[in-house]
Amino acid sequence: MYVSHLSLLDFRSYEAADVELEPGPNAFVGRNGRGKTNLVEAIGYVATLGSHRVANDTPLIRAGAQRAVVRTRVVRGERASTVELEITAGKANRARVNRGQLGRARDVLGILRTVLFAPEDLALVKGDPDGRRRFLDQLVVQLLPRAAGVMADYERVVRQRSALLKSLRGHRAAGRSPDLSTLEVWDGRAAQLGAQILAWRSALVGAAQPLVATAYEQVSEADGHAQIEYRSAVLPDDAADAPSSALGVAELEKLMLEQMAERRAAEVERGQSLVGPHRDDLTLTLGGLPAKGYASHGESWSFALALRLAAFRILGGGDEPVAGDVFWDPDHGSDADPVLILDDVFAELDVRRRERLAELVLPARQVLVTAAVPQDVPEQLAGVRFEVTPGRVSRA
Repeated sequence: MYVSHLSLLDFRSYEAADVELEPGPNAFVGRNGRGKTNLVEAIGYVATLGSHRVANDTPLIRAGAQRAVVRTRVVRGERASTVELEITAGKANRARVNRGQLGRARDVLGILRTVLFAPEDLALVKGDPDGRRRFLDQLVVQLLPRAAGVMADYERVVRQRSALLKSLRGHRAAGRSPDLSTLEVWDGRAAQLGAQILAWRSALVGAAQPLVATAYEQVSEADGHAQIEYRSAVLPDDAADAPSSALGVAELEKLMLEQMAERRAAEVERGQSLVGPHRDDLTLTLGGLPAKGYASHGESWSFALALRLAAFRILGGGDEPVAGDVFWDPDHGSDADPVLILDDVFAELDVRRRERLAELVLPARQVLVTAAVPQDVPEQLAGVRFEVTPGRVSRA
């Protein structure tokens, strides 16, 4: 899989841009603030409908414009697909494939797969749980595009359930007995959707664990015993060290309902939904110690890179299903390697880690690199080079 063409209209700093890309390494070189990251951000957005830099879409639209358009041509095996996304401020984004009618943006998920390394990835190790949850969910959606709808529905249910809990808290504060019958309805819906998300995340983490351990050793050239584990308050304490992927959706739904019943008083008192995948975390340990707070800067970088390399191998898939048949895609064996994006990563690494990472990613079908100076691009990834100046991209 690779992107052969990228076209932008009013996206970030670009009024317009057209770039012809090649399989193999492609390097965008230019001083900081010239728009290199904007190019690869647009490609990543087509794959995930999200940015690695901002939480909402408004900053993606060029100042003064009403909408932005990102168009890519994605080549997979013998097939080429043109994907166009229209990002409009204050409205639902729309998409079209192969010049068809505009439809839901979510309909393009799965056509392009990317794995993006960026300086922001340090937050996967050092930051809060929401970034690690997002990492898992974006990977799940690339493997199973229909999961995006379940996750969006779950977020809506949690918001509505939390609003009801706040209302019930107000009733209790006023000395009135709250009517919990409506809450039970939302409990059921939250458990139904949340259990699916828990099952997907758990299966994914189970598949990723050995890949993360291997990738960490490869990047750091050290046996750091890097481990990841999915931690959920839904699971009973005596099951915390057991593989949660062994539990089915029905069992997870039952456990969620039990937890919500047990914590109902606390939820009403705080006016918040305290049970479910929106409260979970991916724990990272190195040598048996939490990576957050104990890992050095170099070790943290190696761990973040290991997570992304594991994601790359999972998305490529080869001829084997990921986590049994949970995420099985019949097209996995057909030029399925995702596009690998390295956004200003090499400047952050020491010489040896830079060389190791370049060696590990070189076999990818397509690698997109951004760098402030040519010297930051390892020789192995020189490939095709583009010079980036404000508002312009030209092939060197």
